[in-house]
Amino acid sequence: MLVEMIYFLGLQVKQLKDGIFINKAKYCKELLRKFEMDKCRAINTPILTSCQLDQDHVVKLVDQSKYRGLIGSLLYLSTSRPAIMFVICLCVRYHSDPKESHYNAAKRILIYLQGTKNVALWYPNIVSLNLTRFSDSDFAGCKIDRKSTSGTFHMLGWIKSNFLAL
Repeated sequence: MLVEMIYFLGLQVKQLKDGIFINKAKYCKELLRKFEMDKCRAINTPILTSCQLDQDHVVKLVDQSKYRGLIGSLLYLSTSRPAIMFVICLCVRYHSDPKESHYNAAKRILIYLQGTKNVALWYPNIVSLNLTRFSDSDFAGCKIDRKSTSGTFHMLGWIKSNFLAL
């Protein structure tokens, strides 16, 4: 007896004849409630373009377990929200010694999620075997050790990638 999948391992699934929507709106709402950010006003970006996180020797420490819990929750959410992955990875660098500026950067991701709770990944049934590749790099962008950040993204078989609100 087969039943249409609606919810699986925290993923909300909506199956249509054209394809499948996958999102984690319910998990996102629970995460916002857990960190008391469910009443905040939404913003358009998960991080400021001028933001440079560093070790921040002057500012006070925050609770490590709370910071790690937030980052871990955001990492789980990133499986369906690739737009926040870069910012989360910036925050992960400071999980052993988090400061208030790092916690504020992680909370900004939550504020961004407030406005994009219902964004979903769309996987269409119609595919073509086109290979699309994107790459980006930030040469010596880290203020601490002058390391570079780079990454690539490859898509095979998708006509295009869509992020849609349900």
